[in-house]
Amino acid sequence: MKAIYTLSALPLALLLWTGCKNKDNKDAASAAPPPTPVSVAEAKIVNATYYDQYQANVVALSSVELRAQVAGFITGIFFKEGEVVPKGKLLYEIDRRTFEAALQQARATLASAQANLVRAQKDAERYSFLLKQDAVARQTYDQAVATLATAQAQVQSGRAGVTTAQTNLSYSQIRAPFTGRIGISQVRLGAQVTPGTTLLNTISSENPIGADITINEQTVDRFYDLQKNTTDTTFRLKLSSGSMYNQVGRIYAIDRGVNSLTGTVKVRVKFANPQDSLRDGMSAVLNVLNNESGKRVQIPFKAVTEQMGEYFVFLAQDTIAKQQKITLGPRINDQVVVMKGLEQGQKVITDGFQRLRDGGKITLGAPQATAGAGGAGAQGGGANSGKGGAEKPKQ
Repeated sequence: MKAIYTLSALPLALLLWTGCKNKDNKDAASAAPPPTPVSVAEAKIVNATYYDQYQANVVALSSVELRAQVAGFITGIFFKEGEVVPKGKLLYEIDRRTFEAALQQARATLASAQANLVRAQKDAERYSFLLKQDAVARQTYDQAVATLATAQAQVQSGRAGVTTAQTNLSYSQIRAPFTGRIGISQVRLGAQVTPGTTLLNTISSENPIGADITINEQTVDRFYDLQKNTTDTTFRLKLSSGSMYNQVGRIYAIDRGVNSLTGTVKVRVKFANPQDSLRDGMSAVLNVLNNESGKRVQIPFKAVTEQMGEYFVFLAQDTIAKQQKITLGPRINDQVVVMKGLEQGQKVITDGFQRLRDGGKITLGAPQATAGAGGAGAQGGGANSGKGGAEKPKQ
C-alpha cells in the first residue's frame, strides 16, 4: 500500500514544477523594461574653421638700449619722452669741449709729423744723390733712410690719432639708430655717464611689430610650411581686451634650434601696426588656423560620453541604440567636430542615453530628467572648453 502511494506522488510533483516555471516566465516577460525615450540629432557636414591658441608676447622687431660710449656729463637732451623719433635725430649730448680739444691736438700732431716727413724725404733724396757721387758715407745715407721711415710711421700714427679723436667727438652725441619710439630718460641734465655702463634710454620700433609664441618641436615642420604658404586668415591676434586685431600676420622668423631643456622652439609672427595699437611687452593670444579646418562632421557636444579616455556616442538605429566609438576634433561653441567614426546623416542620441547600453531599445520622446546628465562634460573628461574660440579635446 505504501509503494502505490509513492508512485502516485511523482506525477503530481512534475505537474506542480511545470506550473511554477510557466508562471516565472510570464512574470519575467511582464517585468522587461520599456523602451527608453530619447532625443536625437542628425550628424551634419559644415564648414568648420577653427584655430589653435598660443600665448603670445608682443615684441618690437628692433629694440636697443642707448648707452654712452665716452665718459662725461650730459649737457643736452633733445627729445620729448615717449615720442617717435626719426632715424639720426640727436637725442643726448655729452660735454664736447674735452673731445674737441683732443681733436685739435691730434690734428696738430699730424701736421708736425707731415712736416717732418717732408724734411726726411728731402734729406733722403739729397744723400742718395751724394752717395752716387761718392760724396757721402754710406752710414749717413742709411741714417737718412731710417729717419724717413720713422717720419712716415709718425704720419700714420698722427692720422690714427685724428680718427680716434673724431670718433670720440662723434660719440659725445647720441643719435637715434632707427625710427622708433623712445622711452623715459634714465638720466637728466648734468648727470655723469660711464662708457658702456650708464643706461640712457631705450628705443624700439613699432611698425611693423612682432608676436612671439613657443611651440613644441613636433610642430616645427607645420610652421615651416606656414612660413611658405600663409593666407590672410592663418594668423589672428586676440588682444588682452578680448578684441581681435584687424591686421594680417606673417611668420617673421623661426628660431635657429630647439631649446634642449624644454623641447620648444620660438616663432615670431609679424603684424603691421599703423595705429600703434600694439606696444612692446603686451600680452595676447595668437590664433593659428588649424590644418584640419574644412568641411567636417559636427554633432552636439552633449551627445558625447567618455569612457577611460575614449569618446563614444549612441546611434539611433530604428528602435535600437548602438554605441559608436568616435575621434573628436575641436569644440566649437555647443558643437564638436568628429574626425572619425561618424558619417553625414547618422542620428546620434543627445538626451536620454545616460542609462542606455549597447543594443538597448529606444523610442523617440521627451526623456525624463536624470540627475547627473550632461554628456562628456558631466563625465568629467570631455572636450576642453577653453576661453573663446575652438579647442581640441584631450585625446
